[in-house]
Amino acid sequence: MASSVILAGLGLAAVGFGARFVIRTIPALGKKMADTVYNVPKLDSKFQLDEWLSTVPSYSKTSLIWQIFASSKYYKGGFEPKMTKREAALILNVSPNASQQKVRAAYKRMMLTNHPDRGGSPFISSKLSEAKDLLDK
Repeated sequence: MASSVILAGLGLAAVGFGARFVIRTIPALGKKMADTVYNVPKLDSKFQLDEWLSTVPSYSKTSLIWQIFASSKYYKGGFEPKMTKREAALILNVSPNASQQKVRAAYKRMMLTNHPDRGGSPFISSKLSEAKDLLDK
């Protein structure tokens, strides 16, 4: 009895992870495919085809799976030269129109784990402070 419940649970988990993979993969692959098809030049010779294919990025299955499952929740960009309200909200994980209390609570929560005295990065803590100052105004 217990083994059948465990097998059913493992089966449901496998179906769930498979569905999650398909749901996350299809839009990304569809967009990449549409961009690639849209940017295909009129190719008259094999030389032009080889030259164009060298500009198209190739993705291995493992890197695509890693990209979908591991880093799908996080912002995939660097910092802007001058911090904007949108970037500050992304850093503190609050709405750009969040109240001062929510901004301060988010800042405090993040500084507890990222403070340089506790082994955190001085750069990240400075970005957190800059984001708090920008959203507090």
